[in-house]
Parts: sequence; C-alpha cells; structure tokens
Amino acid sequence: MGIGDIGKRVLLGRKLRSGQLGETLLPKRVALPVFASDAMSSVAYAPDEIFLTLTLAGLTFYSYSWKVGLVVALVMLAVVTSYRQNVQAYQSGGGDYEVATVNLGANAGLTVASALLVDYVLTVAVSISAAAQYAATAVDALQGHEVVVAVVATVFLMAMNLRGVRESGTAFAIPTYLFMAAILGLVGWGLIRYLMGNLPAASSAQYDVAPQEAYTDLSKLAMVFLLMRAFSSGCAALTGVEAISNGVPAFRKPKGRNAATTLLLLGGIAITMALGIIALANLMNVRVVDDVAQLIEPDGTGVDEGFHQAPVVGQLASGVFDHFEPGFYFVTVVTGLILVLAANTAFNGFPVLGSILARDGYLPRQLHSRGDRLAFSNGIFLLATFAIVLEVAFDAQVTRLIQLYIVGVFVSFTLSQAGMIRHWTRHLSQEDDPAKRRQMQRSRAINTFGLAMTAVVLCIVLATKFLAGAYIAIIAMAVFFFVMKAIRHHYDLVARELSTSDADAALPSRVHAIILVSKVHKPTLRAVAYARATRPNTLEAVTVDVDPEATAQLMAAWDEAGIPVPLKALDSPYREITKPILEHVKNIRRTSPRDVVAVYIPEYVVGRWWEQLLHNQSALRLKGRLLFTPGVMVTSVPFQLRSSAAAEERAERADFVPGSVRRGPSDDAQP
Repeated sequence: MGIGDIGKRVLLGRKLRSGQLGETLLPKRVALPVFASDAMSSVAYAPDEIFLTLTLAGLTFYSYSWKVGLVVALVMLAVVTSYRQNVQAYQSGGGDYEVATVNLGANAGLTVASALLVDYVLTVAVSISAAAQYAATAVDALQGHEVVVAVVATVFLMAMNLRGVRESGTAFAIPTYLFMAAILGLVGWGLIRYLMGNLPAASSAQYDVAPQEAYTDLSKLAMVFLLMRAFSSGCAALTGVEAISNGVPAFRKPKGRNAATTLLLLGGIAITMALGIIALANLMNVRVVDDVAQLIEPDGTGVDEGFHQAPVVGQLASGVFDHFEPGFYFVTVVTGLILVLAANTAFNGFPVLGSILARDGYLPRQLHSRGDRLAFSNGIFLLATFAIVLEVAFDAQVTRLIQLYIVGVFVSFTLSQAGMIRHWTRHLSQEDDPAKRRQMQRSRAINTFGLAMTAVVLCIVLATKFLAGAYIAIIAMAVFFFVMKAIRHHYDLVARELSTSDADAALPSRVHAIILVSKVHKPTLRAVAYARATRPNTLEAVTVDVDPEATAQLMAAWDEAGIPVPLKALDSPYREITKPILEHVKNIRRTSPRDVVAVYIPEYVVGRWWEQLLHNQSALRLKGRLLFTPGVMVTSVPFQLRSSAAAEERAERADFVPGSVRRGPSDDAQP
C-alpha cells in the first residue's frame, strides 16, 4: 500500500461496499444533529443581527427586538409545519427541487436548485465565520486571524464528511446536544437569577449607543423599513429547514414520518432558544452595534478603534456565569463548535442535491458518483472550495456575509410551497375518499399559509437586503441557473449524436492499418505482430523523414530484419512529425471515405512519474490530433519496461500490509 493510500484510509476509514449503503441510514437521534444543527445554531448569530440592525437608530429601537423575534418565530412555525407535508409527499431526496420540477416545471425546479446551491455555500461560510468570531472571543491570540481559523475549520469539516454521513453525524451528535443544553441552561439559569433579583447587567450595558447619522430622524416609512430589515436579518434562523427535505433518503424507515418528526423537534428547540436569547439580552441590557464608533463611554467619549465586541451569547454567558468561569467557557466553546458543525447541514444537503441534478443532466455526472465511504465526495469537495473562497473574500465577517444570506432559501421556500399547493390540487381531483380528501385539503391549507408567509418574507428580504449585498447572491443564482441549462443542453446534444441507427451497424468497406515506426526494436516488433494479427485489408509501416541519414539506417535495419510489412518514409522538410502523419491519414480517407484507418502506436509503459516525462511525448501529441480525425481508430501497443514491473509490485503490496496474515481477509475483500 502506497503512502497516499495509507493516508487516505487513515483520513476516510475503510472502504464500504455499495451493498452497505443501508448501514449509513440515520436514526432520529442522529438525524437531528446532522440536519438541524444549522437552524439551531442560528441562535448564535440571528439575535445579534436583529440587535445590530435596530441599533442603527439607537437604543430606543431595542424595545422592538422581542416583537421582531416573535414574528420570526411565527414564520418558522409556518415553514416547519409546511415542510412536514413536503417530506412525507416527496421522499426521494430531491426536496424543493423535486417539488418545483414536478409541479411547476423544469425552469422553476432549476430556479430552486440554483437558490439552494448558493444558500448551502453561504450556510458554510456564515456558520464557520461566526464560529471563528466566537473562537476569537474566547482566545485572544486568535483575534485578527479569523480567516485562517475559518479555512482550517472548513477543511476539517470536509474531511469528516468524506468519511460518510453516519460517521460525521455520530461525531457531531454530542456537541450538538451539548450546545442545546448550554443555551437552554444559560437562558434558564439567567431567568432564575432575574427572578431572584441578582441577574447582573451585561459587560456592554455601561455604554450608550449613538444612532448612525442616516438614522437620527426617522420618518414612519423609514422606521418601518428598519424594522423590516431587522426582521429579514433575524430570518436567518430559518435556514436549514429545507435541508431535511433534501436529506430524507438518509433517514431510517419510515423515512417520511421520521423526517417530519425531526422537523418538529427542530422548530420547537430553535424557537425556544432564539426567543430565550432575545429575552435575556433585553433583561441584561446587552449592547451590540454594527460600528463600534457608535458606542459611547459613560464619560461621553467614544471607545477605542481596537475595541473587541463580543457576540450576544458570549456577553450573556459572561454575565450569567460571572461567579462560575467554567460555565462561561463551556457555553463559548460549544457555541463556537456548533457553528462549525452547523455547516454540516450544508455538507449533507449540497452533495445530495448535486447528485440529483447530475443524474438529471444539469451538473457534471461526476457529482452523481459516491466515494469510498458511500458519500458524494466530489460534491463535498466542491462545496468546501466555494465556501473557502467566500470566507477569504469577505474576511470571515458574518455581518458582511449575512447580507447575501437567506435570499436563496426563501426563493426555494416560496416556490416549494406553490408546488405543494398544485400537488394537493392535482391529487384532490383524482381522490374520491372523503377522509383522504379532508386530509389533503388540510395539507393544502397549511401549504397555502406557508406560501403567503414565505412570499412576504422574500419580498421584505429583497427590499431590505438587495443593495446591501443580496444582489451578489441573486447574480450567483442566475449564473448557476444558466450554467446548468448549458450543461443539460450539452448532454442533450451528445445524446442525440450518440443515438444509433441502422447505418451505424454497417461494416466499413476496408480497414487500412498503419504502424508508426521510429526504430527497429521490441516495441515496434510487438506493434507489427499485433497489427498483423488483426488481419487488416492493407498494412503498412510509416516513419517520418526528419533526418535523411537516420531514415536511411532505419530502412536498412528494416530490410535486414525481414519484417513482412512495407515501410514508407514520409517527407518532412520542416522536421515536423505530427503533420506529415496526419496528412497521410487524411489522404487515405479522402481516397476511400468508407474505409477505416487503424493507427498502431508503440508506447513504453514506465513506473515512475519522471520517466513519463522522458518518453511518449510525440505519441501523446499525435494521439491527441488523430482522435479528432473522423474514421480513424488509434490503438496504443504497450511495451512494459522494467520500472513498470516495480510499480505493479508496489500496487500489489496493498493486499499484504503488515498484520494482514494475522487479521485474515479484510472487510474490503471481494467475495
């Protein structure tokens, strides 16, 4: 086994057979952290975004934070309830894409797919960037290095997911449950201390907040716009709900019911934690601002430019556990960890959606292939690459990335609900059972309410975030849409060209074989023997005359060897090799268009990468040109040099690693 193979097995674990796919299915207790960690972890930054937006107009608007939070909770309940219908009606894993495609058409499905692909990338970038900020809060040495932390965390998450859904879910389950315990414990203990009258103020409560100049005198219309903007930022808490609809195939049976139950748990826990954080932040007078220049010291001066502003959860933990420092570190560490793991939702949703799109011909077919661990490895790697690009481009700043966020997810929410309404309407027209009709009508009413809520939120998001950065996400969605259309167009063209007809089965009139010769040696003699064994109608050997003296010696050696094939020397006044051979082949084709020309090229097989650079370069160039010539078949006749045998021995040693005799046959051995 080579060093690369050993490293791959250490990183990914043993290979899994295709028949072991059932072993990777998830029970609800593991599916919850795998698919719901994104939505639950949003309580670590969604409340921050609400407060950050409201403080643009000063502290007065903090009083609206809990009202905004309640509206966000209402929307989340509507979406969760609606998606419980989706996951039970469509269980193939296509999720919103399948719902929109089946009920609204291919273009609607592609719009949803484009939106989801962009949203998954942003989920990873936002979650891990938020985790990097929490890490900088807990460890002073990391301040200013958030981008490096984010990139390392993304690579770690990619490696974990390459090991497979089940293993990544099991590894992430404990931190996710610890995060739930930490946040609920923080809120619960904070409320107990408030009722006991000893809840301290947050560390930032001493500061006053000056409104930004553009928000000093707000009209009623501007005030409504500000509240709408705060609401749209808080709706980041809804991301991740759609991932469960794409991940239904990963659940154990009954898949639809288990996915619906997981959705219900997700909604209840996420809403409880988010509203608890907002309530506690108001009780402790937390201050978070978009620009630290807004913070005013008690003496009326501004804070230093290097002032580090801790996130809301960090401030709450510092105050609630002011006499119990391990509690503060526990909350901070698990919050930072869950933000990294929250991106795991996207690492499960993006590859599955990419696989379905590849199956339908809208993405490269490599994305449909499973890796050694039965995970969609190419999709996982592609998602990590896109996310790292965003983290570096936006300096891992959540406030900048959040403006691009949630546009895509609400596009998919809206079109999915519209598709479900048409789904129930179609089934109602075919159903006569009164009980089933009542159930379908109830489901349609739920999806109709969900459509109304998500469509309103989408309009608000577009109105408040478009110029702030959402236009970038919309452009990215459009690029994905047209690229996928172009890929499908290409695959359709290729399919039409490859479709067979009666004429394709007709035999060629004759086969004219050509052997390329540079020297009289073993590779050439092997090529001659193979070409003769195929019994072509005509057979000739060809060399290119770039050196008259060397060509004369070759012709003499050819005659002396008694090879029963005529050797022709092609003139090359400019010492080119490829062009004379191409012209010779084309002349044969022009003379007999129904003939097939078979070109045999002797090649060395070497065992070291640097040896490949020293051999076969002319053959590679010639093959590359001949492959574009109609009616020409190119055959490589290999001759194995001694180094190739050493390479084969190295490959065979993979089955005889130390300890293999004691262990017996490996799990990877084929029966």
